[in-house]
Amino acid sequence: MTGKTYRVLFICTGNSARSIMAEAILNQIGGGRFRAYSAGSHPAGKVHPRALELLQGLYHDTAALRSKSWDEFTGTDAPRVDFVFTVCDKSAGEPCPVWPGQPMRAHWGVADPAMLYADEERMQKLFFDTYILLKRRIELFCNLPLHKLDAITLKHQLDELGATPSSAGLHSNSEEPLS
Repeated sequence: MTGKTYRVLFICTGNSARSIMAEAILNQIGGGRFRAYSAGSHPAGKVHPRALELLQGLYHDTAALRSKSWDEFTGTDAPRVDFVFTVCDKSAGEPCPVWPGQPMRAHWGVADPAMLYADEERMQKLFFDTYILLKRRIELFCNLPLHKLDAITLKHQLDELGATPSSAGLHSNSEEPLS
């Protein structure tokens, strides 16, 4: 094992729920081996209250979480990231900025719980299911022997993690309102 700290950027269009949750999860379970950030192509300007409530209820540090633009990660003084993961299909299809250092990229699409219209109880479940799916992918990512994998194998593994199914039935293609 190396002493390297890997920097990971989670991208979503609004940077208010999924990417925020992924940032908090990785920063908590990454064991100092990872430093996570999140950003959006069109940031909402605030973190979704349900995402904050869920993270706080699961003992995540939310003090530094904020909705921000991916532009903060493109300048010369931006933190260099090793990995960029898109967590929504919309941002995956957008032309991304050129990230300093040419980080490895993968798409880990997850339906947006804030866009799936439901009653309060169902909405809480949707946010929790999204959290569980992201947490599972991040746990698998944290267990990869990153320093031992060549670039092609690592890219394949990252893409496979993005295809990890959800037991809750959340799919990356289901960003339509529930009926």
